[in-house]
Amino acid sequence: MKKISKEHIFHVIQIGNKGDIASRAFDIFITVTILLNVAVMVLQTYEEFTPIFPILNVIAFVTILIFCVEYALRIWTADLLYPEVSRQKAIIKFLLSFDGVIDLFTILPFFFLSGFVAFRILRVIRIFHLFRINGQYDSFAVIFSVLKEKRNQITSSLVILMILMLASSIGIYYAEHEAQPKVFRNAFSGIWWSVSTLLTVGYGDIYPITTPGRIMAILTGFLGVGVVAIPTGILSAGFVEHYAKMKLMNNFARDEHIDLLTIHVTEGHCWNGLKVEEIGVPDHYLPAIITRDGESLIPVQDLTLKIGDTVVLAAEAYFSHTY
Repeated sequence: MKKISKEHIFHVIQIGNKGDIASRAFDIFITVTILLNVAVMVLQTYEEFTPIFPILNVIAFVTILIFCVEYALRIWTADLLYPEVSRQKAIIKFLLSFDGVIDLFTILPFFFLSGFVAFRILRVIRIFHLFRINGQYDSFAVIFSVLKEKRNQITSSLVILMILMLASSIGIYYAEHEAQPKVFRNAFSGIWWSVSTLLTVGYGDIYPITTPGRIMAILTGFLGVGVVAIPTGILSAGFVEHYAKMKLMNNFARDEHIDLLTIHVTEGHCWNGLKVEEIGVPDHYLPAIITRDGESLIPVQDLTLKIGDTVVLAAEAYFSHTY
């Protein structure tokens, strides 16, 4: 019987390879487990299903145990996920990563925090486990790639939103405090009103009744429309740029007059499991496009190469000529 190695387990649970039966089976298995876990959480909110709560509790317990095993395996193989650091640092890096935090808060409330309402709310975090399903499809990586590329602009727009929110909260306090002292008690009591107005929700539970307050509300509403539109425009431009680059790469990949090198990533290849920024390419060449399962991927720096990938390297002269 062939011994299952740590590297094989890593490739199954961390990377995911559509060409490997075990890896593909694990992807399907963990997807079904996540959906079952979320379904149980939803069904437990219906009083009509009270008679089958014992069965739902058993299903929840089994799925949580599966998550625990997966979590332990991911910690065990963390040094292969982050080979550039020591094992201890790799484990810490995984624990503090998005997947690590979501995995932890998925299983922790079930065993230790079920007696506290505030901690039971943490069970909602298990819904974010559904991102694991998206992670199985490379097309979803486009969204995260655009978010990462535009993170500075998005952060700036959110800072502007926070400043306007604080300014409108203070302004509505001075305009409405005397008329509604119980509603607008201090400068921060208008935060709820400010958020609902800037985001154009307008719940109507808190509203100005004075003329200065209404003028403030009008200005805040107009500013809110513009501010909310900024991150939308940034993301739209990011998607357009990303797909324009992808189309450009597809065009040149079919051009026979361009100096290209094609590298196939096999199971024993030194690039397998490395990020694009970590691979060593020949002098005067740059990664231009990566093909995976019939799809063309932009070689962003944090894209991890997998078995079966084809990396196309183009001469630097092409990039300088193109851009």
